[in-house]
Amino acid sequence: MEEVIVGVDTGGTFTDFIYKKDGKWRVLKVLSTPENPAEAILKGLREIGGERRRITHGTTVATNALLERKGAKTAFITNKGFEELLLIGRQDRPFLYSLKVKKPEPLVKRELSFGLDCRVNSRGEVTKEIDRKEVEKLSEVLKEKKVESVAVCFLFSFFNPAHEELVKEILESKGFMVSISSQILPEFREYERASTTTVNAYVMPKMKGYISFIEENLQREDTLRIMQSNGGVISSETAKEQPVRTVLSGPAGGVIGAWELGKLAGFERLITFDMGGTSTDVSLVDSRPQITTSFKISGVPVAVPVIDIHTVGAGGGSIAWIDRGGSLRVGPRSAGASPGPICYGKGGKEITITDANLYLGRLDEDFFLGGKMRLRRELLEEPFSKMASELGLTPVELADGILRVANATMERAVRVISIERGYDPKDFSLFTFGGAGGLHAPFLALSLKIPKVIVPRNPGLLSAFGMVMSDVIKDYSITVMKKEEEANPEELQKHLDRLAQRAISEMEEEGFKPEEITFEPSLDVRFEGQSFEISVPFCKNFVEEFKRKHKKLYGYVHDRRIEVVNCRLRVIGRVEKPEVEEFEVRECSLPNEAILKVKKVFFNEEWIETPVVDREKLPAGCSFEGPAVVVEYSSTTLVPPGFNLKIDRFKNLILEVENG
Repeated sequence: MEEVIVGVDTGGTFTDFIYKKDGKWRVLKVLSTPENPAEAILKGLREIGGERRRITHGTTVATNALLERKGAKTAFITNKGFEELLLIGRQDRPFLYSLKVKKPEPLVKRELSFGLDCRVNSRGEVTKEIDRKEVEKLSEVLKEKKVESVAVCFLFSFFNPAHEELVKEILESKGFMVSISSQILPEFREYERASTTTVNAYVMPKMKGYISFIEENLQREDTLRIMQSNGGVISSETAKEQPVRTVLSGPAGGVIGAWELGKLAGFERLITFDMGGTSTDVSLVDSRPQITTSFKISGVPVAVPVIDIHTVGAGGGSIAWIDRGGSLRVGPRSAGASPGPICYGKGGKEITITDANLYLGRLDEDFFLGGKMRLRRELLEEPFSKMASELGLTPVELADGILRVANATMERAVRVISIERGYDPKDFSLFTFGGAGGLHAPFLALSLKIPKVIVPRNPGLLSAFGMVMSDVIKDYSITVMKKEEEANPEELQKHLDRLAQRAISEMEEEGFKPEEITFEPSLDVRFEGQSFEISVPFCKNFVEEFKRKHKKLYGYVHDRRIEVVNCRLRVIGRVEKPEVEEFEVRECSLPNEAILKVKKVFFNEEWIETPVVDREKLPAGCSFEGPAVVVEYSSTTLVPPGFNLKIDRFKNLILEVENG
């Protein structure tokens, strides 16, 4: 029997599936089950059916455990005298002039941070041996305090991991889950290394339980892989041991899906715009997704490689409210899947972005989710009238104001990943997806002077599509600290070769032979005296490449010598990917049979007669001018007045400003 390919992405409101069965691609959306996200996944898999399913899953379990601080009771073990490491952190001041800055609470309380009397020096030499009895005595204390999981981070363990490995061996024999920094992040900067290891330990019990629950309810021949934050997938077993690599699992799938489809359609430079039910994620693709190791979630550093994604609390379910100064605000609080927006008719009482779009006619009550879910506009009159009177506005002005405030929030997010990184948005196309993205992307493009907006087929399910398009990817790193005179390519290659040996072994466990693996080596380089590094590809002229990139980012280069800080190795195992259907192009205008109805929609301070168009009936090559509301199963796309819409050979919607 033919293998069934399934991609599944858990969102705040809907859980999305894209699957290939009996040679045909299909899509499915089910309401998420926030109390146990696995229930929605299993419900969808039951609907899909089939045998020998290859399932790739983007999970929010680790993310939500961190955001909601609902992880395991975790202890932290380090060298004696460094027990306050997580508490002290860095002296960053994100709000420079605020007198009331409060640092985020560490994941581990001080009373659960312990120091062992052992030490390795900066050359990896043991200067004080570890005492096995001290570790065993500590294990009894951890049991008394009902600790579930333990993070271990000793100084310079990236040069010599023996002490960490011994602690792991003893504590695991006592029944604890243990994460050690020499396995999670063998790099210098003890705070970031300790923080990342602690995050892994904090979410590990929950992630293990979640994945195991799904596996127990799958069929015997099903396989499960988990999407990582770096744009690749890993086996469920690896994800259980290193869940820190999944903290941006779902959003990363969307970026990969946009990148793959963008390349096919001829767009190599993209700003991805993923607007879902609870948040909006934006990222920049300049020929390939941008990777960073400087990432924080809920104020906690996570230094494993992740796709550079910026998130703001503005999604379809984001709630509009009035602050103490009497100003209209939107988000970050969300109505979620339950009760959801008022118009869902499930008991929601607070106005959301979705409600505002429906109130202005930009969503259509009859064709939401392909007509499977009717939106109830009649429920909006009373709450809109009430809030509008509090602000001294009409209900229409309130709805328009909510959308303008939300757009301003999302525009700032796009500026963070483009202008603040040295890129001009005018040089990119805006690739929008997510259930609500198509309703807002045209307005962002106008504000930022982005020439084109691309809306793929099934935009509400693109993250799930990106998951089935993702390769198995693993990232390895090691701190080397080589001065320029020591950093010759031959010496650096030796370190990379050691990483490659480990990579080959682990990729074989993922099912890949050595000849099926691609290696992408890189170096973290800085000028002497600098505190942070720039990552450049490893090659003979890496110094010149570093200086070129430094000048692009900062506008100058030093005449100082360079240092190579870390060696990195990205290892890729290519998986079989589904083909994207291509259609015959025939030029035409808007077909009459595609128009479902005509209604009034609010644009530019007035109500305009606007066709509601069935996207499924738009052929490749079709083009027409706005306004229009284009509806489909997973999303709605707005074509405002002044925009022209074209359908390309992959049936992407391409929106351009007329005469732009």
